[in-house]
Amino acid sequence: MAATDSHDPVHLFVERMALAFAEVGFPRMAARVLFTVMSADDPLTAAEIGDRLGVSAAAVSGAVRYLTQFGMLIREPVPRSRRDRYRMPDNPWYEATITKTVLYKTFIDVADGGVSALDGPNTPAGERVAEMRDFFIFVQEEIDSMGQRWRERRAATGHVRPGEG
Repeated sequence: MAATDSHDPVHLFVERMALAFAEVGFPRMAARVLFTVMSADDPLTAAEIGDRLGVSAAAVSGAVRYLTQFGMLIREPVPRSRRDRYRMPDNPWYEATITKTVLYKTFIDVADGGVSALDGPNTPAGERVAEMRDFFIFVQEEIDSMGQRWRERRAATGHVRPGEG
């Protein structure tokens, strides 16, 4: 495994972005894998990702599982092989954000049940849970609105690739 030269500008980009993401709680190896794939022109196998990072393909395994779960990477089978290749979706930031909104819906539903269990928002505890629920409703609405504005801006700035809708 020969990692990319540490003075290589692409390697520096990958490591700096991974560190920035890790500082806000994103798993470091997942971030390294994400930005390695982002900086490649073509899809990469786990072995190719590992080679670029100087780690084993097995070390890449958990990271690609994490990233595919959140829609940040797409797994594609290599024809006539048991291996897979990984690539970025066409709009990963939007896709990952939309995937997270299911979590807000869950918070809203559970909090709503909590408000009922606490005899409504007329008690101090019920009011706290109602405010939490209302906050997540607000966040959900804002994310939906931002998604629409992002799609418009993305189209206006030419980031839409041929064949995308």
